[in-house]
Amino acid sequence: MKTVNLSEHDSLLNSFLREIRSAEIQKDRMRFRRNIERIGEVMALEISRTFNYEDVPVETPLATATVSVPAEKIVLGTILRAGMPLHQGFLNYIDNAENAFVSAYRSYSDEAHTQVEIHREYMAAPRLEGKTLILVDPMLATGGSMEAAYRALLANGTPKKVHLTAVIATREAVDFLQRVMPEDTTLWCAAIDPMLNEHKYIVPGLGDAGDLCYGEKC
Repeated sequence: MKTVNLSEHDSLLNSFLREIRSAEIQKDRMRFRRNIERIGEVMALEISRTFNYEDVPVETPLATATVSVPAEKIVLGTILRAGMPLHQGFLNYIDNAENAFVSAYRSYSDEAHTQVEIHREYMAAPRLEGKTLILVDPMLATGGSMEAAYRALLANGTPKKVHLTAVIATREAVDFLQRVMPEDTTLWCAAIDPMLNEHKYIVPGLGDAGDLCYGEKC
């Protein structure tokens, strides 16, 4: 699996990343969602450089022009609920993509809140056979939810190419996905953080992305 850490390159993405990490700025829920969305837009542009393209003719008011456009079918998948703003950022740019949704969430399995289990309850997806799958999840703590969503989607066929995307991942999650995903998978991250705390939160991270987007859950 190839891993791309976009924070290693100077771009506007790092400005959005700074704001979503800021404990003060992230209090503005609408701004937090929009910054996640903008990171998705930057990532969509970066991933689009890897697509196959074909030339198509376009009739202008004066003559015929030739434009190179993506030649592959894209399925944009997301893990509910925290993935929705990131999904929308991708969809703003890859606006003709088919869409897939998987409800995969983690819960603590012990009273000390140090052990987590991954649960999946819902999936809606098109056929994936021969298509390019872009699967988005803003936070990759262990990588377990991402793998669970991918395995669930395989029920609808095997994609030709897989791109995994995250705003922040841990080195542990990257190593885990390296072991379990197909070799030609590419993982795109806005940043890779060094560790998890005892409650399986990314450090330094940014907190709970779902809660920051939509409010705390019971």
